[in-house]
Amino acid sequence: MSVSVPFPVRKAATVMLLRDAADGLEVFMLRRNPKSVFVPGQFVFPGGAVDVSDSKESSLEDICVGLDDMKASQLMSIESAGLSYWVAAIRECFEEAGVLLARRDGVVMSFNEPKTYERFEGYRSRVYDGSLNLRDMCRQEGLHLDLNDLRYVSHWITPIGPPKRFDTRFFLARSPEEQEPLHDGGETVESCWITPAEAQRLHSEGKFEMIMPTVANLEPLLACSSVDEAMAWADSLSEIPAILPAIATTENGTEVYMPGEAGYEDALANPPGEGSTQ
Repeated sequence: MSVSVPFPVRKAATVMLLRDAADGLEVFMLRRNPKSVFVPGQFVFPGGAVDVSDSKESSLEDICVGLDDMKASQLMSIESAGLSYWVAAIRECFEEAGVLLARRDGVVMSFNEPKTYERFEGYRSRVYDGSLNLRDMCRQEGLHLDLNDLRYVSHWITPIGPPKRFDTRFFLARSPEEQEPLHDGGETVESCWITPAEAQRLHSEGKFEMIMPTVANLEPLLACSSVDEAMAWADSLSEIPAILPAIATTENGTEVYMPGEAGYEDALANPPGEGSTQ
């Protein structure tokens, strides 16, 4: 007898680092290792699953500036633990891109000093392997995670069917001027600053692989010529709905349906054998 066993959905956070450049607004993107199990070879924004260490609100609020858990949760229309998404976005950005959205004595963190850069590269490796958590690093260095310039802009849930599913919140962030992002050489093997328009163009030509949520989150940025404009757009959002695409297997292969499209309800009601066991 076949029994449907739903795959778990993990909370996750992704951050689009932005900067102003000669060609206009640019976003930092990473190419995932082609050997990765999850979206191999795709260009993505820094991000990943919310960790247990991101979820201890009582011990995290004292190292954060700009939001507390109540306000963060309200912005996400959830009862509690909203702060964990913001913290996870900052942690993943630090692990995957080497950029730390934090302040010391009210001043944005700078890695211009070689000794500081080397020390924090060491922290980056230890936070990644779990031997150090972000909270303890902040307390040791006298830092506060900077939530002031981090904007929540979208909410995507992986379609029912794939074994790895995420409930992901997307953020915008202004990249610190005195920090230079770079891929980690493990999970990610390439990185670049690119305009949203160029990313979309290369993707349409098959030269810049991206999954649907990544493409969709670049689209609003096409109308923004600067980081300030992007932040103003983010501030104008009054409601952020959860987007759950649906997939179906057809004679043409796998089809993806968005909410409101013809065929969406049928695909959602009949996922392609999620978690089927004998």
